[in-house]
Order: sequence, then structure tokens, then C-alpha cells
Amino acid sequence: MVEKANPLNKYFRQPAVYIKLPSGYQYSTDVVEMPASGELAVMPMTAMDEIKFKTPDALMNGQGVVDVIQSCIPAIKDAWGLVAYDLDAVFIGIRIATYGETMDIKFTVPNTADQKEHTLNLPAYMDNVQNQKIVNHFTIDDLTFHVQPLTYKDMNLVSLETFQQTRIYTSLKTANISDEEKVKSFDESFKKMTEITNQILLKNIKQIDTGEDKVTDPKMIEEFLQNANAVLVKQIQDNLQKMRQQGSAPNVKLKATEEEIKKGVPATYEVPVTFDSANFFV
Repeated sequence: MVEKANPLNKYFRQPAVYIKLPSGYQYSTDVVEMPASGELAVMPMTAMDEIKFKTPDALMNGQGVVDVIQSCIPAIKDAWGLVAYDLDAVFIGIRIATYGETMDIKFTVPNTADQKEHTLNLPAYMDNVQNQKIVNHFTIDDLTFHVQPLTYKDMNLVSLETFQQTRIYTSLKTANISDEEKVKSFDESFKKMTEITNQILLKNIKQIDTGEDKVTDPKMIEEFLQNANAVLVKQIQDNLQKMRQQGSAPNVKLKATEEEIKKGVPATYEVPVTFDSANFFV
């Protein structure tokens, strides 16, 4: 028996925008099935997608975000595997497909308590994000570090663990336990956060070139990080932190009015823009 086609299927959502991923990362087909055009079709969110994107628990563990990305961009099979550089382009694409080409952001004017709004032209903003040049290496003295970008799964695990350890740290301040127990618990929490930092640092470094050797063995890289001096490790961390911002939505540059300048506002200033659940539906 041939199943009858749903007569309502012509009213189903259709791709509303096509996006390119800024990273140029070579994903496996079980993460992204990249079309020959190199552009991914983005469909609007469904009512269920909106619910998931507004559910705190689903957002906290990242599953809600993953479900929405895979629903709106069918070519993305495993959003956990997306590298950090591509996330903002994905969110902007979903926002455009669902709510249109503009988005209002609210912010506090620098050096004042004044609240203000600015309307973003999202297609133009998307061009800015997509056209960023992604760099995957940096040099410190004689060493060149090749970077393996973090995935959304990596980032989410760090965020969850950081949140949990921060909550533990806060609760310990008012806990009805001895000072000795507090110190012990603080020490354990600090060690846990240090372990997380080191794990992410190690995962982020793919290869180190010395000029004579190319080191890719994770154990050798870990041994190097454990024995390098603190100044060098801090330089590595700072460089990696800057590189993780690649592909991110850039700040919006605005000019102050004459009245605002009289209040002490800089003639020009920048407003950060983030595409997360806190402002996605604004």
C-alpha cells in the first residue's frame, strides 16, 4: 500500500537563507554533510525548536542548542562536533531564517546608566563574520604552535564544569562547616578547575614546531606544558584565548551624540554582540 503524501507538505518550512562556515574546517560527513556549493541551507525554527531554546535545563547541558541547530540546518548531523569558529555564523543564520534580517540589541551607554538600542543589519553582519580570516598557528620565540580548534562539546563541558565549581565555591563561603574543611574543599575545587584548564590547553594544541622537530605526541606536549615556565604557559594561554575569538561576532562600533559626549561618553565606542539564548529572541 502506497502511503498518501501529506497535502499540507507544501506549507512545511523551507530554507530561508544559505550560509558558509567561516572556519573552512574539513568536517567528517558524520558531523557535516557539506554540499558541493559549500553553503548550508538554513530553515526557520519550529515552535518546538523555540521551546527547546528557551528551556534552561536543555540550554545548560547544551542538548537544546544541538537539537535546534540540527533541526534548522539538516546538513549538520552532529552539532556537538562543530568547531567554535563556526558557531556564531550558525546562530546568525538561524536568527535571520526565523525572525528576519534585523535584530535589536540593548546596551548601557559607556560612563552612564543610560539604556539604548541599536538595530543590526544581520546579512551585512554575517558577511563580516564569514569573511574573517581564520589563523590556526602562532609563534613564541623559537616555537610555533599549531592549534586544533575546540568543538562545541569541548566548550560546553568547560562551561558546565566551571559553573558547577563556581557554585560549589560560592556555597562553601556560607556553609556551616569548619574553616579547615572549607580550606580543604576550596583546594579541591581549585585543583579541579586547574585540571580542566590543563585538559583544554592540551586539547587545543595539535603540534609544536621547534625548528628542528615537529612534535605531535600528546604525551610529549603535556610533559612540555607541565615543565615550561609560568611566563611561557601564560603566553600560550593568552594566544589561544585570542584565537578562540575568531569567527565570533565582532563588536559594533557606534558614535556618541553631542549630548552623550557632554555626559562623558567617548566620541566612539564599541558594543559587544553575542548570539545566545539571553538575547536571541529580543
